[in-house]
Amino acid sequence: MPGTIANTTLDRFQRWRRAKDTSARYLIGFFGLAVIGALTLMFVYLLSETLPMFQGASLEERAAYDAPGGADTGTIHLAVNRHREMAVRLTEDRRAVFFRPYSGEVVREQPLPIPDDVRVTSFSMAEPRTRLVAAGLDNGQVLAIEYEYNERFTPQGREYDPGLVYPLGDEDSALLDVDSEGRAIDVVGIQRGSSGVRVAAATEDGDLRLVNFEERTSMMTGETEVTRSAHDLPSLPGDATPTRILVDITGRNLMVGDDRGRLHFYDISTPRNARLVDSQRVVRGDDAEVTSLEYILGTVSIVVGGSDGSVAQYMLVRDEDNVNRITRVRDFPQHADAVTNTQPEYIRKGFATTDASGALAVHYPTSQRTLLQQTFSDRPLYRAYIDPRNRMLIAIDDAESWFVNDLSNPHPEVSFHVLWQKVWYEGRSGGDYVWQSSSATDEFEPKFSLVPLTLGTVKAAFYAMLFATPLAIMGAIYSAYFMSSRMRGLTKPCIELMEALPTVILGFLAGLWLAPFIEANLPAVASILILLPLAMLVMAFVWTRVLPEGVRRAIPAGWEAAILIPVILLVGWFAVFISPHLEIWMFNGDARQWLTDAGYTYDQRNALVIGIAMGFAVIPTIYSISEDAVFNVPRHLTQGSLALGATPWQTVVRVVLLTASPGIFSAVMIGFGRAVGETMIVLMATGNSPVVNFNIFEGMRTLSANIAVEMPETAVGGTHYRILFLAALVLFALTFTVNTIAEIVRQRLRNKYSTL
Repeated sequence: MPGTIANTTLDRFQRWRRAKDTSARYLIGFFGLAVIGALTLMFVYLLSETLPMFQGASLEERAAYDAPGGADTGTIHLAVNRHREMAVRLTEDRRAVFFRPYSGEVVREQPLPIPDDVRVTSFSMAEPRTRLVAAGLDNGQVLAIEYEYNERFTPQGREYDPGLVYPLGDEDSALLDVDSEGRAIDVVGIQRGSSGVRVAAATEDGDLRLVNFEERTSMMTGETEVTRSAHDLPSLPGDATPTRILVDITGRNLMVGDDRGRLHFYDISTPRNARLVDSQRVVRGDDAEVTSLEYILGTVSIVVGGSDGSVAQYMLVRDEDNVNRITRVRDFPQHADAVTNTQPEYIRKGFATTDASGALAVHYPTSQRTLLQQTFSDRPLYRAYIDPRNRMLIAIDDAESWFVNDLSNPHPEVSFHVLWQKVWYEGRSGGDYVWQSSSATDEFEPKFSLVPLTLGTVKAAFYAMLFATPLAIMGAIYSAYFMSSRMRGLTKPCIELMEALPTVILGFLAGLWLAPFIEANLPAVASILILLPLAMLVMAFVWTRVLPEGVRRAIPAGWEAAILIPVILLVGWFAVFISPHLEIWMFNGDARQWLTDAGYTYDQRNALVIGIAMGFAVIPTIYSISEDAVFNVPRHLTQGSLALGATPWQTVVRVVLLTASPGIFSAVMIGFGRAVGETMIVLMATGNSPVVNFNIFEGMRTLSANIAVEMPETAVGGTHYRILFLAALVLFALTFTVNTIAEIVRQRLRNKYSTL
């Protein structure tokens, strides 16, 4: 009977143990798979937010009809309002036709103030945001007008009362006298700047004229007075004939394209002393001609379309003599026939081009992408228009057949080239890696290079690990192997307690106290790096060779490190005390200025500050794991080594470190992952300057800090928003890759030294 009871109890115990083992196995497996699933879902979500950026543009046909107001006359200009509910067409027979863009329904017609016996010979538009256009006439005059939609809201919805306005007076003064001899205006260019309107024109004889209309508003009466001044410009070299004229919004630069494939730059900052500065061939071929010439948003970059179908971007770039020169920046895919029209976007740097074969292309210069190429007609396209929100595109062929399409082109600014390679941005002399996502101006060119952020992340982690790794590992070895158990019981909890310190506190102290302190005591920092190791060596020599045996025996074994505490404090105080004297003696009284004169930029919040502050955040992690790895080395290994005659340090180097190396390596990699993902310290103590260098005296901007700073200001679903998700994906991939490699190395180290 007792045996039966014992067997029953044993069976019940074994069944219960098997049940617990089975439950534990399935629970651990479930939660392990849950972690993997969560990481996979995170990756998929980040990827789903970033992939739409790399899609091209697309068109959806909405309508096709003949020109509103009649196809028997040509269109010289078309514009659509931002809601795509009202549009205006200016015609060669001197009319402004307001219509519904999706249906072609005419809402209103208004005659242009041009005499019946005068013919329109040329046309130009200012930057699209100004709504200012100019028509050159065959009597030597230019008509300058603006169009308005006059939108208002009613209970029934939006209503419009469109019409024309005259920027330089009224309807009677809308015609501007440009050529006093009454010669036809073959080419015209117009632009509104801060001081007024400038009109440049080429007559039928090829003469160039510049007319300024300076606007001055009285502060007392509010009346605007317009002052006119006319100036002759130097002729084009080689008897070339102008084909296109552009004036920038500053009123300082004038660009002229000719029938010989050349582009000419005039400096008109002082109109009476206007001069031809530079001429460059921009279109190649026997019949080379500049057939299309337009500024893109901001009037900094010029898009040149040629008779050979070429499309290229040019800018004015200063040379070694500080003179602006016409410079080719980038090329776009060539059209099959001559480029007939270039239409810039209203709120971005993109543009569309059409050609004589009936094809249209949509480009974006910064990303060097041609997002769309499509043929609309077997006849030449001579106009293409994009609405202000880039959601509608209208193409017109030479038979006045109109093709109305919904345009989807949400993220043209993004490409692999923009994110990871040098890009030649406007206003710069060459390609560079730049992150600058926003600005105060509407014509700003976003700069989305992830190189400065990724390099800044690596830079911050590198200097933090450079500071933390030696201290943490050496401290772990000493406390686990040499320190007395009682002292270890005090030291280890104190260091591990540092990990609970909020990083925002460390960032606060680093930014507001440590950074100014280091700036004011640069020689002290350098002195500590030199004097502290020397002081420790001297103290070690004194301890082993100078102090009597009785004094050494008075201090219990494992407490020797305590005598270094006053030495460290004394050396620190001495370095700070002597810092002003060293600054006068070695750095001419100002160490920061000395660094600047030597070619090193010094920012108050820099990588040195980050290395120290973030190092303190990382030390507890590396120390704790490394200390456990060293302490858990089997005692029989160390005792066997000592028994065979090895010294304690030989045992540490040849036995303990090798056996504990998998754990130490894991500690370093976990610390590195902590440093890579750190946000608050780098956010508060770096200056957040996205620079591309490893200068320890300059700051940086990291991926995590950039996401924290800029995510609140982004529009959901916009390009900036999705690029921040891409930055998170890069950070995720970086840490995942590092951790994977670390785990592989750790397993190999474990297998290699597990037989010791």
